[in-house]
Amino acid sequence: MSSYEHDESSGDSRIGPAARLIPIGGGKGGVGKSFIVANLSAALARAGFRVVAVDGDLEGANLHTCVGVPRPATSLAEFVALREDDLEKLAVDTPIENLRLIAATDGNLASPQPSHSRRVRLSRELRKLSADFVLLDLGAGTHSAVMDYFMIGHDGVVVIAPEPTSVENAYAFLRAAFYRRLRLAMVSHDVRGIVTLAMDKRNDRGIRTPLDLLKEIQAIDSAEGRRFVETMRAFRPRIIINDVRTAEDVKLGFSIRSVCRKYFGIEADYLGYVNHDDQVRRSLRARRPIVDIYPRSDASIYLSRIARKLIATTGVVPTGRRAPAPTPAGTGESTADPLAGRPNPGPLP
Repeated sequence: MSSYEHDESSGDSRIGPAARLIPIGGGKGGVGKSFIVANLSAALARAGFRVVAVDGDLEGANLHTCVGVPRPATSLAEFVALREDDLEKLAVDTPIENLRLIAATDGNLASPQPSHSRRVRLSRELRKLSADFVLLDLGAGTHSAVMDYFMIGHDGVVVIAPEPTSVENAYAFLRAAFYRRLRLAMVSHDVRGIVTLAMDKRNDRGIRTPLDLLKEIQAIDSAEGRRFVETMRAFRPRIIINDVRTAEDVKLGFSIRSVCRKYFGIEADYLGYVNHDDQVRRSLRARRPIVDIYPRSDASIYLSRIARKLIATTGVVPTGRRAPAPTPAGTGESTADPLAGRPNPGPLP
């Protein structure tokens, strides 16, 4: 048995390198986070990567529907309720080879979110899953649980729709994630207090930007100032613009990246965009990822390109079996490459 295989008889899950954890959020509901998670998971799985898609939205679970598992036998709610500690036992197979799901159905309506200590435990256990990639679908908003999940690793992705409300919420989400990461990184109690103060935009010390905050911290503790700069450099959120219709929508990702650099002092990575495509609605109604049912559609092409970029930037090596190319719906054809569909449309403009 290789170090990557799961020993069913012993119940032991032995893996090599820790699974690459990619939390995907966005601040606003309805921007297509679950759609993105389902399709990137499917694209990676078809390329031979062992993937676990995790629904972290215990108050609005729907990832199971997007990947074709209508009634999951179990869910993350069992972990939250302390009824199960082994996440491997909560992962169920999907119709797509190499792709498993941890759903978030049947949560406790009175107390759906895990405690802070339970969230810490969950963060550790997610990395232990027998997988190459673990994609975590986050709920909307800036709840502390959402922020904690987003900051699990350095690969957090923010999904944004090209609409003013979505962009506004995305900035609020990035701001909340950035300041929460800073507060956790600081050692000094006094400095943590200043970071907490800065999280109030109307604070009476006039701290309006991260650079203002840096000056305040450097004046108090130079070591903490250096730690602040290191934290800024390590925080590299990734951006996906979903449901793009115009060239201006495409440019939105570059604009957001520029604002992040100017206002936050951080370097965001524009992973790519997904074109508006009528086939998306059809795939959702069919309860199948669009890259699986309509691999030649515009949306599938751009989703596959984002998947390729994730593979290239993370350096993860596939340990599963490469799946046969999907057969496009309504045809007898199959694509030559699970991450192609048709020729690569080229680099971002």
